[in-house]
Amino acid sequence: MPAAIRLPAFTRRTLISLIMTLSVPVAGWSQTASDRHDYRLWYRNYDSPAIYNLVRLALTKTPEYGPFTLVRSQEISQGRALHELASGSSNGLVEIANVATSVYREETLTPIPVPVDGGLLGFRVCLILPEKLDLFANIQSLEDLRRGDIRIGQGSHWPDTPVLHANGIDVVTHARYEILFGMLRNDRFDCFARGISEVLYDLRRERADDLIIEPDLLLAYPMPSYLFVGKNDHETAQRLQLGLERAIEDGSFGEYLDKWFGRAIEELNLEERTVIALENPYLSEDSRHIAREALYGLARRIELLNQAE
Repeated sequence: MPAAIRLPAFTRRTLISLIMTLSVPVAGWSQTASDRHDYRLWYRNYDSPAIYNLVRLALTKTPEYGPFTLVRSQEISQGRALHELASGSSNGLVEIANVATSVYREETLTPIPVPVDGGLLGFRVCLILPEKLDLFANIQSLEDLRRGDIRIGQGSHWPDTPVLHANGIDVVTHARYEILFGMLRNDRFDCFARGISEVLYDLRRERADDLIIEPDLLLAYPMPSYLFVGKNDHETAQRLQLGLERAIEDGSFGEYLDKWFGRAIEELNLEERTVIALENPYLSEDSRHIAREALYGLARRIELLNQAE
């Protein structure tokens, strides 16, 4: 196992310049006009200001597809939401969802292959109880994490869960994101691993004043987070991809990243953390490439990923 490493300085400017280097595959779809459409966005994404505003940005950039309204879906688990997308059900329970990608999801759904947070989801910090700080004090490697019997909480249907299992980490799961906070408080696991693009919002949303972000560790693995629609929902896929491409080209996507994720990059002190690099054997080749492009400036992390292959 390679020694623990330190990230180079990672700033707002770095993130924005990285996302502008993305080579987004264009599907070659034609543009079509339509009447007003109510797009049902998965409730977790609708409630996230960052994701809600990204979807709205993409839709606003494509007025030729007609007027739109974003509608909050019913409160269903991630697994149920993706099942609804995959089934192509006519009830329209969910039409758009932002989740981490995997080979299976790309095969059963239609991804819009732009990492919505610039690739930051694969950088994970631990939400913990303050009294658990000492448990993490001497962890410098993946082997230390295993030997310390650190239990990590994750969603049952999240693609991170098999990634952690594949790296020999003890994982405790539940289908509902909200329940995991209570499980952490009740000592069912030691670390609720959250992406650096989402953890500060999590703490505010859950009013989790009794929890803290562990200050020294950073789990790192390639995990792009995409917008997904149903396999046959070609028009919505066309519209979202074209809108994101236009936002990248005119700079508004860079402004979005700065506004919604710049603070987290600065506050979490990434360059001061010990990085524990994990393998992700569940990515398609396209997504592995996109993940690396989005994180091109992090040379040491990319070196570890190449060694893992």
